[in-house]
Amino acid sequence: MRAIENVLRTVRTESPILYWIGMFHFVLAAICLFGWMIDDRMLTGLNVWVKPLKFTISGGLYVLTSGYLITLYPFSRRKKNIVNNIISWTMLIEIGIIVFQAARGVRSHYNGDSWFDARLFMAMGVLISIIVCTMIFFVVETIRLRLRTERHVQWAILLGWLVVLFGSWAGGQMIGQMSHNVGVADGGEGLPLLNWSTIAGDLRIAHFFGLHGIQIIPLFAVVLTNKWKASNITKSIVVILFGLLYASWIAFTFYQAKQGIPLVRV
Repeated sequence: MRAIENVLRTVRTESPILYWIGMFHFVLAAICLFGWMIDDRMLTGLNVWVKPLKFTISGGLYVLTSGYLITLYPFSRRKKNIVNNIISWTMLIEIGIIVFQAARGVRSHYNGDSWFDARLFMAMGVLISIIVCTMIFFVVETIRLRLRTERHVQWAILLGWLVVLFGSWAGGQMIGQMSHNVGVADGGEGLPLLNWSTIAGDLRIAHFFGLHGIQIIPLFAVVLTNKWKASNITKSIVVILFGLLYASWIAFTFYQAKQGIPLVRV
């Protein structure tokens, strides 16, 4: 709990726009949760508010994570403000479209049912492309610069950004086929809440684990720092091995999905 408080305090002080927009994501999550409780409309096999609930939580975590990580880079105030604003407003508009479409009771993704819906989906694609460009920027800067952290944590951050890029690419594969599932139409039987298909391949699995690699891999490195007294070289090797194993897991779930095989068959 103390570590979470420290992260939030740092983001609020150093990256206030990311902090407040991250918090706004969680306000939207609460609204979506309330909507789920009182609204019984269904869409692709789930309550209309479940998808925006998941996206608001995931987006909020990404915004706050970016807000904390950017404090580790030796950027000028101007450069940091530019990056913070790009991430903040792009994510806010993206999540706003998702919540807006849920409120209307229509799909936010892969929706070409009307001119308006198609334009919103196209706008979401542009916004995510901008976010992907910021991810590439962070990869380059993590390689180029010495971050204000231990070497093995910097390795973890680099691997985290690379994994997020792969997760975003997996999301692009879904856009290419205009669906989540492989082998069946979207909206069939799936795991509770997550709705990952239990009868066919589902690209959302690789997408999910990929996007959260930027939290999981650095968190592993920080825990390693606190729990294990070893040389920086040894810690770096362990972090790199963990990152590669995590990336291999994502590659496996992606390959499995492309073969039309569910992660869990029920």
